[in-house]
Amino acid sequence: MYKKEWFNEEYLWQQFAPIMFDAKHWEEIPAVADGITRFADLNLYGDPPLPPPGPRLLDLCCGFGRVALELARREFLVTGVDLTQAYLETGREDAEYENLAIEWIQADIRSFKRPAFFDVATNLYISFGYFERIEDDRLTAENVFASLKSGGTFIIETLGKELVARDFTVREWFPKAGFTVLTEYTLLDSWSTLHNRWILFKDGRQVTERTFTQRLYAASELRSLLLDVGFASVEIYGDWKGSPYDHQAEVLILVARKS
Repeated sequence: MYKKEWFNEEYLWQQFAPIMFDAKHWEEIPAVADGITRFADLNLYGDPPLPPPGPRLLDLCCGFGRVALELARREFLVTGVDLTQAYLETGREDAEYENLAIEWIQADIRSFKRPAFFDVATNLYISFGYFERIEDDRLTAENVFASLKSGGTFIIETLGKELVARDFTVREWFPKAGFTVLTEYTLLDSWSTLHNRWILFKDGRQVTERTFTQRLYAASELRSLLLDVGFASVEIYGDWKGSPYDHQAEVLILVARKS
């Protein structure tokens, strides 16, 4: 059993869901699903098409199923794992409404493992690196490696240290979801950790404030971690179209393949 950490606070995720999951992040879902399918070499509609049943996909930190639902519509057999019960209940309700068979599991990704079961695993939307101990990041990667079948693929979408350096700002104000949002950022421990402070204002009054930290990885550091736990190869991209991870990259995407 792990001690109480900042990401275990369910109220935080409920409060900030409208800020994190705005219209832009809903609009990008088809492109993300296309990218996952392509990177994992799982063309369901190729010639010949993949035979049923569909590929088994593990969505770690799935939230309320933003991507899991879309992949289930595309005939993936999806298992979504998250700590936030309210998110899982929302995802389950949406899946039932669409008659989509998705498995929803409330669990810590440091302890979830299902040996040699999945064809592909994902950890999306900058949710890698929340743990205080770097050893827990490695443990997560080890669990994923064990849970993948031979030839399986692990896809991580995160914010690379290089992108933080390129775009870093100390403070930023912006309107979103009916709130005025103030974000403040501090770099800690020689660029290894980003401290975040988010404050929401409504009608000129402060509504809530939360702080949290996230470990920053350079692309080369995260690739080394994945290779070290046993993945045979790791490809690195700068967007879901497969563009290079360079000075114009939108995000850091790693595609690790198990032999």
